[in-house]
Amino acid sequence: MKTTLDEMQAFITVIDAASITAAAEQLGQTPSGVSRALARLEEKLGTTLLTRTTRRLQLSDEGEAFLRQARSIIAAVEAAEEQIAARRERPSGRLRVDAAMPFMLHVIAPLVAGYRARYPEVALELNSSERYIDLLERRTDVAIRIGPLADSTLHARPLGHSRLRVLASPTYLRERGTPAKVAALADHVLLGFNEPDSLNQWPLRGEDGALLHVRPALAVSSGETLRRLALEGVGIVCLSDFMTGRDREAGTLVEVLPRQTVELRQPIHAVYYRNTAVSARISSFLDYLAQALADAPFTR
Repeated sequence: MKTTLDEMQAFITVIDAASITAAAEQLGQTPSGVSRALARLEEKLGTTLLTRTTRRLQLSDEGEAFLRQARSIIAAVEAAEEQIAARRERPSGRLRVDAAMPFMLHVIAPLVAGYRARYPEVALELNSSERYIDLLERRTDVAIRIGPLADSTLHARPLGHSRLRVLASPTYLRERGTPAKVAALADHVLLGFNEPDSLNQWPLRGEDGALLHVRPALAVSSGETLRRLALEGVGIVCLSDFMTGRDREAGTLVEVLPRQTVELRQPIHAVYYRNTAVSARISSFLDYLAQALADAPFTR
């Protein structure tokens, strides 16, 4: 008796969801139904794929081997379905997109309604990671990356750029004073990133003429956290226009040392693996995002 795609999908979903109950919810089935599918699969294969306890699921060696093959099979079926949909000029299927939380909140999230209205058969799955991820390991179709790219195994599509500025709230500047020159920043509370340290290079010239590298009094892992701290008047930050444009328009953040600021723009790329053909759903999303960024004030 041969295994079915539904049984393979149940097995993959249980592994990805880390529990039978969560997998059942994702699949729209009952936990008992998913358990029976796993049992049938193991019976057909004549081996144990999963060791199930009350607290965790553990893959056997055979389970790990079968998981790799099952993923390939499901991906091939999805690709075949997608090719048919592409012929009908209707992109469809699941599209997994990863981006840092600030970009997800300020750029991608506002575009989701319009994209879904245009491409209703594409099922978006949005994830946020502050660090660069392994696209295969995280089962991600496309990731949005801000800044210079280093990984040559990835294909990159440029989408635009966003300028860096030094900012603070009016409340902070009233209480602490507005610095008139770069050296005056030494008397202020500077907020920055805990890693990577390269993000603490600001678009200002130090005494040696090089871009200023700051040692933050308070370091965090997220740009969105820095933005929130700046809005609360905690200190001075350096952030990208894509996440602070509305704050500057509203006057809740103002630019510090604008005349001394070097025009430094961060490139924005979409990345995916070169050995993967660009699917209709990926290209539809990237085209939509590229057009939105072309019209965005922060890219000009």
